[in-house]
Amino acid sequence: MSGPSDSPVLVPILGDQLTRNLASLRGRTKDDTVILMMEVWDEATYVKHHKQKIALIFSAMRHFAEELRGAGWTVNYVRLDAEGNAGSFTGEVARAIEEHSPRLVSVVEAGEWRVREDMHQWADKFACEVEILRDDRFICTQAEFDEWAEDRKELRMEYFYREMRRKTGLLMDGDKPEGGEWNYDSKNRKPPKDGLSAPERPKFEPDVTTQECIDLVEERFGDHFGSLETFGWPVTREEAEEAADAFFAERIECFGPFQDAMVAGEDDLFHSMLSTSINLGLLDPLELCQRAEKAYKDGKAPLNSVEGFIRQIIGWREYVRGFYWHQMPHLQKANALNAQRGLPEFYWTGETDMACLADCIRSTRDNAHAHHIQRLMVLGNFALLTGLNPREVQDWYLVVYADAYEWVELPNVAAMILYADGGKLASKPYAASGNYINKMSNYCSGCKYSPNKKTGEGACPFNPLYWHFMDRHRERLEKNPRIGRIYSTWDRMDEERRQEYLDSAEAFLDTLEPASSGWARSD
Repeated sequence: MSGPSDSPVLVPILGDQLTRNLASLRGRTKDDTVILMMEVWDEATYVKHHKQKIALIFSAMRHFAEELRGAGWTVNYVRLDAEGNAGSFTGEVARAIEEHSPRLVSVVEAGEWRVREDMHQWADKFACEVEILRDDRFICTQAEFDEWAEDRKELRMEYFYREMRRKTGLLMDGDKPEGGEWNYDSKNRKPPKDGLSAPERPKFEPDVTTQECIDLVEERFGDHFGSLETFGWPVTREEAEEAADAFFAERIECFGPFQDAMVAGEDDLFHSMLSTSINLGLLDPLELCQRAEKAYKDGKAPLNSVEGFIRQIIGWREYVRGFYWHQMPHLQKANALNAQRGLPEFYWTGETDMACLADCIRSTRDNAHAHHIQRLMVLGNFALLTGLNPREVQDWYLVVYADAYEWVELPNVAAMILYADGGKLASKPYAASGNYINKMSNYCSGCKYSPNKKTGEGACPFNPLYWHFMDRHRERLEKNPRIGRIYSTWDRMDEERRQEYLDSAEAFLDTLEPASSGWARSD
């Protein structure tokens, strides 16, 4: 049913759609459009998001609303504590329809399954026409991804990434990859050298609007995880562009070689720290890739760094988004390894004698950030080896990181980290002993545990946990061509040595206390 011809178009914009040329705004006239932006309780609390994450999204939304108003748009902005706030997207759209009597609701599809499912009910709920537009800020359409994935038993990112390179033309020399190789990962695995440090990334002093959001979060979400003391995220496109400028000027040269390195107390190293701005919509991912390519062509950045940066965006980011929608909703409950152990309390407190975990959790608590190797090979590796319940681990990652939305978090955690999908995404579980962490970080030098000791008191727990994991999942993993040969090593050990590994692992697992903090799902 359509409203009168003189009634406006209502354009709801979600908190991760803060993009000036959003599909629902293109072609609209400012005197015929009401933009609806909503801070709603349901979205802030369906998991108890990190305090910085809530403050970041609310502040970025408020700044974007003011930017739109300054450009002449009519914006109906509903603050969290506004009188009558229904607390949900659907409830607020209903209130706005009642107030403005629009002839059409035009909205860009939500990035998360549960929100999109609600959106699909709007046409039946509301007495006006509803159109849901494709989010064309992504390079790959879902139809393209589904066609690529059709009839493939395994969905490997590397092959998808090559298609995205061809589609965009990035780092292509005709029909060949620039430099003759698609992937320069082998040059991007340098361990940290002594004294490795990076230029400090820009941090932005909270303005009045951001401070209001920080105060709101402390007041209304004081029981949520994390600290607000170090808040310095970009909250506008201008600040995000300044952060991008700093990365391309100061850190991209070393980004590639040291992207897997970990240094205690060096929370950012050479990482771009732009994922929060990209996922909010403040930065265009393709523009960033084009800028990285230009830096290479201008001789200002090496090919291995630029290729690695571009692969993270048009490769991994696009891939996990396509994988998420291709595998939903069953990916939420995937648990191929039947992992049932509860999340340990120290994931919330950081109180553990394992130096690597303690530092990664400290950075997560203080900054709402840890870089991808900390997430995968320390926090994730531990969760995999100890058999932590996938749903609890998924919720933890969704809570604690400022750049975490379910479409990107769930595939990374369920499939990449926990192998819970049985290998559709990853060719093998990313399991590693203490040797990997010792090689790629300086954590072990200050740790109570020694990576050189394999079992017994003082041994790095990752060492016996690795073999415990491999042993209990032998039936599934032994035929995997990438790791099957590991069992030859296990079999060459005498029975007493194998038992020492298993006993050491069991003794450590018995010390893990399940979380009681209640920072995950509010239900």
